[in-house]
Amino acid sequence: MKKVFILACVVMLAACGQQEEKKAPALSLDSDDAKLGYAIGMDIGQSLKTLGTDLDRAAMIAAINDRLDNAEAKMSMEDASKVKQAFFVKQAEKKAAEQKALGEKNKTAGEAFLAENAKKEGVSVTASGLQYSVIKAAEGAKPAATDKVTVHYVGTLIDGTEFDSSVARGEPISFPLNGVIKGWQEGVQLMSVGSKYKLVLPSDLAYGERGAGPKIGPNSVLVFEVELLAIGDAKPAEAAKPAADMTPAEAAAKAIQEAADKPAAK
Repeated sequence: MKKVFILACVVMLAACGQQEEKKAPALSLDSDDAKLGYAIGMDIGQSLKTLGTDLDRAAMIAAINDRLDNAEAKMSMEDASKVKQAFFVKQAEKKAAEQKALGEKNKTAGEAFLAENAKKEGVSVTASGLQYSVIKAAEGAKPAATDKVTVHYVGTLIDGTEFDSSVARGEPISFPLNGVIKGWQEGVQLMSVGSKYKLVLPSDLAYGERGAGPKIGPNSVLVFEVELLAIGDAKPAEAAKPAADMTPAEAAAKAIQEAADKPAAK
């Protein structure tokens, strides 16, 4: 990947140097070569932005031209390697420091949120620190840790920012319960099919210090609204609609189905 990136940089920046020297006319993308060059340049520009530093373009172009013209390099390959290595080490240290600071901030905010949420009416706290409340109760089977479950859920940060939602996607999700984060494993086992709970996960029951992707930072407390639709491979049951909410056609169809389901009189 690095070799491809460097090669692409050579192509783009060498072209830039030639254009500066020759004062080329305004860019035209009429030819396939021009279109390809511009497309590669777009990728390179985006990649350079991710370095998080302002590069000396003149120095880069000078080095590229020296290499292409077989001129004597102003830096040995060994020194060049050391410079690049030092840069990437510095960038890694900077990133680690930023993550540490964010983690400490999230930890403080999360602890305060958990303390306040635990005081709310209807909130229960387990021995692990998981907090939950019942949004919709149901009676019936509860899953074991080894079961496959089907759920609908909405996940948010403590500030209300939504980071994931099967509801928004319009399709529930099925998965082995023992294959997800600890807070889900514990919380969903408390639920019966048809129930809906609010689960508040301390960071150690979620993604901990590492976080998860760009949306969930280190030490983030996560809030989920989870509806358990099915256990195993059973299809999710449709919620029963009150008779008062049915259309005449739906009511008639329901009556016909109920009559058909009754055993014949002997």
